[in-house]
Amino acid sequence: MTIKKFFFLLFFIVCLVLLGPMLYIHEYAKPYIYTDITTVPSYDIGLVLGTSPTNRGEENIFFKWRIETARALYEAWKIQHIIVSGDNSTEMYNEPEKMKTALISAGIPAEDITQDFAGFRTLDSMIRAKEVFWQDEFIVISQGFHNERAIYLARKNGIHAVGFNADPVPFSVAPMVYVREIFARILALSDVYFETEATVLGEKEVIPLAK
Repeated sequence: MTIKKFFFLLFFIVCLVLLGPMLYIHEYAKPYIYTDITTVPSYDIGLVLGTSPTNRGEENIFFKWRIETARALYEAWKIQHIIVSGDNSTEMYNEPEKMKTALISAGIPAEDITQDFAGFRTLDSMIRAKEVFWQDEFIVISQGFHNERAIYLARKNGIHAVGFNADPVPFSVAPMVYVREIFARILALSDVYFETEATVLGEKEVIPLAK
């Protein structure tokens, strides 16, 4: 084998390893992803995946558009209760509290919001929704690339979730987020294969829903 052929083969293998999971998870999740609020089915629960409201001192539009999307689904009667699931691993960092505050400011009643403080990873958020909050059907609310991975993880864990996409953030605004997604999808495949469990479970919590 010539040096040229060797490097071509190596390049091909690297592309397959990196891009294969991207394409596989995209195709797997595609039937369960919605972008039109008039066509998404109604569910009791919407689950907003966590992120920080700011990024390097500036407004984080990933956060902003997830909150706006949750509000729109709630006001359209597509969901009646919202779980905000994110990282609260330190006393100074509390994604669920920030999300709850933003939702209340957007007009969502506090009693219709439940906080999941142990959504350290997307896998945690999916499994805890089922195992802690007794929910195995809900709408996941995040940007499209994130929803695809979340739906893959949810459905591979027996959770009948669908995703509703918040507005996309341009690659130029946050390139590293999209680069990290390549490796996050490889990890997602590993999590499913090795049946990875949630980082933390804990006591069951009943979500009050309007009758």
